[in-house]
Amino acid sequence: MTQDPGNGAVSKIPSAIRILVAEEEPEIRSYLDVALRWLGYSADFTGDGEEALARLREQGADYSLLLLDVIMPRKDGLETLREIRTFDTGLPVIMLSSRSSPVTAADAMKSGSSDFLVQPVSHEDLSKAIQKALRLRHVEPESGSAGHPSLSDTSPVVSSSWTKKLDLFLAPVGSSEVPVLLQGETGVGKEVLARQIHACSRRAKKPFLKLNCAALPSELVESELFGYERGAFTGAFRSNPGKFELADGGTLLLDEIGDMDFKLQSKLLQVLQDGEFLRLGSNEICRVDVRVIAATHCDLDQAISDGRFREDLYYRLNVIRIEVPPLRERHDEVLSLAQFFLKKHTPPGEAPVEMSSSLRQTLTAYDWPGNIRELENVIRKLIALRRSDLVVEELKQAASRRRAIAAGSSSRQGPNLRLESRLDAPLLNFEDGARRFSTEKWHSPEHASAQVSATNGEECVDSALDPSILRKVDEARKQAETDAILGALNATLWNRKQAATLLNVDYKALLYKMKKCGIGNKTVRASAL
Repeated sequence: MTQDPGNGAVSKIPSAIRILVAEEEPEIRSYLDVALRWLGYSADFTGDGEEALARLREQGADYSLLLLDVIMPRKDGLETLREIRTFDTGLPVIMLSSRSSPVTAADAMKSGSSDFLVQPVSHEDLSKAIQKALRLRHVEPESGSAGHPSLSDTSPVVSSSWTKKLDLFLAPVGSSEVPVLLQGETGVGKEVLARQIHACSRRAKKPFLKLNCAALPSELVESELFGYERGAFTGAFRSNPGKFELADGGTLLLDEIGDMDFKLQSKLLQVLQDGEFLRLGSNEICRVDVRVIAATHCDLDQAISDGRFREDLYYRLNVIRIEVPPLRERHDEVLSLAQFFLKKHTPPGEAPVEMSSSLRQTLTAYDWPGNIRELENVIRKLIALRRSDLVVEELKQAASRRRAIAAGSSSRQGPNLRLESRLDAPLLNFEDGARRFSTEKWHSPEHASAQVSATNGEECVDSALDPSILRKVDEARKQAETDAILGALNATLWNRKQAATLLNVDYKALLYKMKKCGIGNKTVRASAL
């Protein structure tokens, strides 16, 4: 049932999602009524905060969401929100504000708002905010209360040796307040696990925010984490809170922590130690209570040895360390995950796609280099094509290509060249099955007497050597580097971060080597043949 905002008439709208709107202005009420109807939601309207509170106390279980205006008579939006949180901490609330309002997003978030929209708001922005808020409600830990679906409603239900081990310590890890370090390959589900840990904690009803440290330049990562004041840098036209402020009382996931700039790591360490920091351009200390979960695909021990990661920060983050295994080591989960993704991505009203026995066998036998993320994309393709045989054929071809690439890379060596092991560290290394590729130092056997010595950290070549020999050695070394890089890139389907991990080198070092060797997107097909 929906109350018309204009004349109070009630009309029937078939919708499972019922939204309460607290808005004083008749024009905005009319717009929101049309927008919510068009988006398929049922809506009730109130004109002030007192009436909204009365509705929620009487029939709060009937509402899935509250749209709350900041400026209202009798009781404003922030005051109303704070009072709502005294008796209902799980109801998603989206604050609506005008451009001239003194209330900021930080004020709304600290009071318990799920999102903050500045009017006028488009249908698209309104739809995204509502869907996001409803998803947040679905990860609440309560499982029996009406209107509060459990985490299992939005997470796959699987039974495997890994999940059984996980179930044993998920609750105690979640209920603790210590930092957690999640390590595993890209796409194994580290973010999903982080959300489960948050949902099992006393912070479950507080914000869960995420920042990918590898997706932004270090300067932007700093401003995203700590916020900034107006005029702190060019383009800072107004003050803006950072992730730490917005996540106060909740959990912050720092994804790809291994790629964080070294200088920024010291500032993060200070926040973890003291719980306080300075906004960019400010002298006022901000104090927060945030639980940090860090995730990375990098080998942090190696990063510490290479001088790319602070050892003290590592020990601060590594209180509880969880190694998330790749999907190729969790084959007993594949079919359960596939069924979950089928249910998740099948459009409403459309008949689900049946997986053939051949497809089930192929999914189980496939090694999934892209892990769960690749599996999800395969299932989305199955839903779009509705042809199990096409998906089976494509997976078999992908597996054959990788085997051929790996075999070609292992056999591709320069003529009459041998690998001479040395005490100094190799330039590049990567493993492919039982074979190990290396470009430590390559020499021509016809000139085995060639001597290379090191003086003051720089290589000095015996002046008696023929320059043509040195050229051949250098060309052979470059060819070996190129072969090793191409082998790693092709083995990871040209995922450069995964290739850097295979080669055991820094990501930026790999990019530099690719540029130096002339390896780009145009060389993919030629090098794979």
